[in-house]
Amino acid sequence: MIRRDFLKSSLLTLPVISSTTASAGKQIAKKPLVVSTWDFGKAANAEAWKILNNKGRALDAIEQGARVTEADESNKTVGYGGYPDRDGRVTLDACIMDEKGNCGSVMCLEYIKHPISVARMVMEKTPHVILVAEGALQFALANGFQKENLLTPDSEQAWKEWLKKSNYSPVMNIENKSYNQKEPDAGFFPGSIDNHDTIGILALDTHGNLSGGCTTSGMAFKMHGRVGDSPVIGAGLFVDSEVGAATSTGVGEEVIKCVGSYLVVEYMRQGNSPREACKKVVERIAKRDPEKAKNIQIGFLAIDIHGNYGAYALQKGFSFAVKSEKEEIVIPGESYFI
Repeated sequence: MIRRDFLKSSLLTLPVISSTTASAGKQIAKKPLVVSTWDFGKAANAEAWKILNNKGRALDAIEQGARVTEADESNKTVGYGGYPDRDGRVTLDACIMDEKGNCGSVMCLEYIKHPISVARMVMEKTPHVILVAEGALQFALANGFQKENLLTPDSEQAWKEWLKKSNYSPVMNIENKSYNQKEPDAGFFPGSIDNHDTIGILALDTHGNLSGGCTTSGMAFKMHGRVGDSPVIGAGLFVDSEVGAATSTGVGEEVIKCVGSYLVVEYMRQGNSPREACKKVVERIAKRDPEKAKNIQIGFLAIDIHGNYGAYALQKGFSFAVKSEKEEIVIPGESYFI
């Protein structure tokens, strides 16, 4: 048999791969979907779902969901009612990011109840990404936001108690001990003493668009001017429409050091599931400083473009909320330390 006939015969014996077979491994996106950090994320998800279920944009769902938590005075680590810094001033941080990579952030913002909305306005109305402190307040007031006192009597009393010793130590999971104290027997969900600070929200809408947001009053009794990871794009939040989105919670200084949320998304880009990507970043943090890692909490939550989600934390006590057409649940997060 001459070489030409041999090759022709060999090709005829190869299996035919149809377009159906070639695309058999393609995942169908499970949308819409919204996930958020901590058990109080359930209320935020419910508000976000009103938009997502009506085929609304993920970015709108993120903003409206975050506003629910910002307005909840029983939550001592986000928005109105949040614990103040060591000078008795409630300073808020927030960021938001859409499916096109547009983003906005405010840091150390005082007197404005909804920093998530100011962050969105920074994204949409200015050529900047970040506004801080007095500049952020001026911008908010110029755009119709109302100045109001965010220090509630409960938070003020907690601050005055803290002043007696003035001992600042970010003990893991301490920020939310007084969340929802009216239900002391509620157990882990909601109002657990194991809850922490930030609420991060990620959403996938019916059009396949991803968006995310993050908002917090930061560490209780922090130094005035301190900013953690929450409003830092790439640290507290990152969205990539080709891959997925991630957000973080916990001791922000350690998340900033590894650009945590961006790193989670990059691990997903390499083919890891959301859960595995979160786990890999937590492991890197734990190995970088093993002794410090034993005494702090850090958690990551991620979602991919197919609607798969996952989370992982350093310590037990982390939780995240999920809302889709088929489920509305709060899930205890897995952790590095058992």
